Amino acid sequence: MFSVRSRAVSRLAAATVASGLVAAGVLTGAGTAVADEAAAGHPGGASATLSGLKTYDQAVIRGEGRDQKVSAGLFEMVVDGGGSLQTYCIDIHNPTQKEAKYRETAWDATSLNANKDAGKIRWILQNSYPQVNDLAALASKAGAGALTEKTAAAGTQVAIWRYSDGADVEALDPAAEKLADYLEQSAQALAEPKASLTLDPPAVSGKAGEKLGPVTVHTDAGSVSVTGPADASAGVTVVDEAGKPVTEAADGSRLFFDVPAAEEGAEHSGSAALTVQASTTVPVGRAFASDTKSQTQILAGSSESTVSATATAHWAGKGAIPAVSAEKNCSASGIDLTASNQGDEDFTFELMGVKHTIGAGRTQTVTVPLKEDQAYDFTITGPNGFEKRVTGVLDCKTAGETGAGGGAQPSSEPSPASAGSTPAGGAGEDLAATGGSSATPVIGGIAVALVVIGGATVFLLRRKKVSAES
Repeated sequence: MFSVRSRAVSRLAAATVASGLVAAGVLTGAGTAVADEAAAGHPGGASATLSGLKTYDQAVIRGEGRDQKVSAGLFEMVVDGGGSLQTYCIDIHNPTQKEAKYRETAWDATSLNANKDAGKIRWILQNSYPQVNDLAALASKAGAGALTEKTAAAGTQVAIWRYSDGADVEALDPAAEKLADYLEQSAQALAEPKASLTLDPPAVSGKAGEKLGPVTVHTDAGSVSVTGPADASAGVTVVDEAGKPVTEAADGSRLFFDVPAAEEGAEHSGSAALTVQASTTVPVGRAFASDTKSQTQILAGSSESTVSATATAHWAGKGAIPAVSAEKNCSASGIDLTASNQGDEDFTFELMGVKHTIGAGRTQTVTVPLKEDQAYDFTITGPNGFEKRVTGVLDCKTAGETGAGGGAQPSSEPSPASAGSTPAGGAGEDLAATGGSSATPVIGGIAVALVVIGGATVFLLRRKKVSAES
């Protein structure tokens, strides 16, 4: 019997200060491991670390009973492997987390999945700053007088928020507000841009002695480098359809894992991975989602940046030979696990108390239902050492839709942008406060206390064990 070890943890909104702080501590401690595992199952593209809000001015969110002053403008990210990105926020009521990790993501795996105006946001991105860097011409089109980089960024962000969140938000600078109105009124629906780099499917399986695949490359780069398994001792190589070794590929290339047959009388099973990588500009309008609960971003500009994708293969001589991949399905509020079985016996696994059987030569997709903002951590195991871990956070709605951050008001959680502003009318809190907040000393104190309690518990248990042995 093969099993799924479920460690799904619901990221509930804090009903009390204590519960909120404990949840934050757990997520912080697990961050590195989750990011590493998520990278292994990511469909591909650019991965980056948020640097913060860099070019911005002020805006006001109109709320029930009070207005909220926020910073509005361009964020910057540093791409893993080289490059930089500029992004705008598409979740106004959700905070960013300092130095959060982000990954290029399809619209249907974000809050844009059900947004009929998502295409208009892409039009705004392509027809405003920084894609349009002639600020005089942009101001003339908008009837905005004079624009600076800061006010152009603020006006663009305000227009995006009106479509991404349906927010009642205005830029404080008159020229920025004129730009926001022009962009909102002029926007037209455009199609979602294609991914910079993906591999389809991201997981394959088969019998030893065969070519496993194909894995098809999809990219806007001119070419990609192909790196085969790091462990050459298994004799697995990456080849094309003709069986020739491959070190470079292009859009549409079909790649295969060439797995040698087992020696006479021996069993041959195992797993391997291939990685493709390129340097390209990521298409404007691509969404970027975080491994943690940090506001979703949308790409406004890209330097030449490193993009990559990984595919895995699993093989054996007989029995069930599974391959499993996962992706968010926001329309179904869950995670789609696609399991295939290229063996000669059934592959059975249990998921959230339900058994699933994939017959030999069959493929099946199982949707794991989750709550919004719920963290998930599943490990599917199988024969011959097969293991697939899937982790992340389901973030399919804007915080305003879920009521986070006090309904119409921004969340008071920390954000990496340092604006130094105060709420309009002297009420509320600044959404773009720096990565610390008034709660930081409390969090630190509780963290220290937990460490002390943990140490004391270990000490007492050891004493008890020694006494029992005596």
